[in-house]
Amino acid sequence: MGKPTGFIEYLRELPLDRPALERIRDWNEFHLHLDEKKLREQGARCMDCGIPFCHTGTLLSGMASGCPINNLIPEWNDLVYRGLWREALDRLHKTNNFPDFTGRVCPAPCEGSCVLGINAPPVTIKNIECAIIDKGWDEGWVVAEPPALRTGKKVAVIGSGPAGLCAAAQLNRAGHWVTVFERADRVGGLLMYGIPNMKLDKELVQRRVDLMSKEGVTFTTGTEVGKNYPADKLLKEFDAVVLCTGATKPRDLPIEGRQLKGIHFAMEFLHANTKSLLDKHQNGSFISAKGKDVVVIGGGDTGTDCVGTSMRHGCASLAQLEILPRPPQDRAKDNPWPEWPKVYKLDYGQEEAAAKFGGDPRIYLTTAKEFIGDGNGNVKAVHTVQIEWQKNEKGQFVPKEVPGTAQMRPAQLVLLAMGFLGPEQPLLEQLGVERDGRTNVKADYNKYSTNLKGVFAAGDARRGQSLVVWAFNEGRGAARECDRYLMGRTNLP
Repeated sequence: MGKPTGFIEYLRELPLDRPALERIRDWNEFHLHLDEKKLREQGARCMDCGIPFCHTGTLLSGMASGCPINNLIPEWNDLVYRGLWREALDRLHKTNNFPDFTGRVCPAPCEGSCVLGINAPPVTIKNIECAIIDKGWDEGWVVAEPPALRTGKKVAVIGSGPAGLCAAAQLNRAGHWVTVFERADRVGGLLMYGIPNMKLDKELVQRRVDLMSKEGVTFTTGTEVGKNYPADKLLKEFDAVVLCTGATKPRDLPIEGRQLKGIHFAMEFLHANTKSLLDKHQNGSFISAKGKDVVVIGGGDTGTDCVGTSMRHGCASLAQLEILPRPPQDRAKDNPWPEWPKVYKLDYGQEEAAAKFGGDPRIYLTTAKEFIGDGNGNVKAVHTVQIEWQKNEKGQFVPKEVPGTAQMRPAQLVLLAMGFLGPEQPLLEQLGVERDGRTNVKADYNKYSTNLKGVFAAGDARRGQSLVVWAFNEGRGAARECDRYLMGRTNLP
């Protein structure tokens, strides 16, 4: 490394976020930026550790440790320190088709396994990644690069989320004619409609889509394969198919009162809100939290996005129910480095709610027991109860109600953000694709081929709900194996 003592000389420093009470008044991205001098100092903190766990991309204790797409992190950290930004961008693009997305929405498992993080704050990998690609766009270095030769092979990619976009980009790079089918009116899947604007500006998604179009990828929106485009036609017209439909079947909460109006799945709420914003409110059809007592059920990233969106609507109050216990401030003994650190933090949405209402909105070890109506078919409250985790006769931890902890929480809007159960099944049934015990498409990791010849699967549709960066890993991998199937060999990484 260019600065062997950088990790000793410089402290970890991140750019400030816009003040919470200011940013909830708009839908703009909330992160600010460091100047170049400080960014280079942060790059200098990468410590030439010898074995960089940051880009290992393995699973430890069921969670990502290191970068799943094996970003060459020490290399581009060093190049940033030296001021060689163009070279840093080239290194970044070798492994990552869309660092403008991961630099904003990835939870950075790379930082959780940074060697410096054993006994000091880790390198600001995610922020440096974002700075590299932003500079690349600003300087005009990111340009369309259509393939020099075409193979004549046609590939259909079903779904334009992170896995689908990566698969399409790589297959197009290999020279195949790629058509991406998307059932929504805009391309991007989760990136466009699942992640709110303040976390990922949709202009950034669209500029990548426009770039891919210039490179020769065809995008067909408003087309749901298996519904308004026959599945058998797909198999006849294309030489190969890559299924990247995501895991979009939400986990429900079938308790008493579930039928009441005002109870919605998180993605109904988030999708409609983003569409209304992008349509400049011309359609007016979105679920508003304005003036309402909101209860979000679920403590993950999607729950946080529901919190942030409700804050921008101007909700009257907000509570977020989390069935798990509050994480510790520091790593527990059974959560050692380089595992993902399961520690307490205020994400952007909770930070905003705390600024407005005086405290973290999350209520731990609590679940909803019943939804209470107002007599007119609308939800007016949530009956909650505290729980504790106890082992059952099989030795499994299960939630048990704590007597005397029942409480009524006012709610005119309830958002269910409890994760997803797998891909939607109609298309898979029409195709005759085999599924595993969790209803995901059955296809081995690193092979991605289904039981149907020439049909591959990647992303959440294959592995279940996961991180955007894992979807990138899978989209790239499925493209590689699809190219091998079509050509008998492959040069794709």
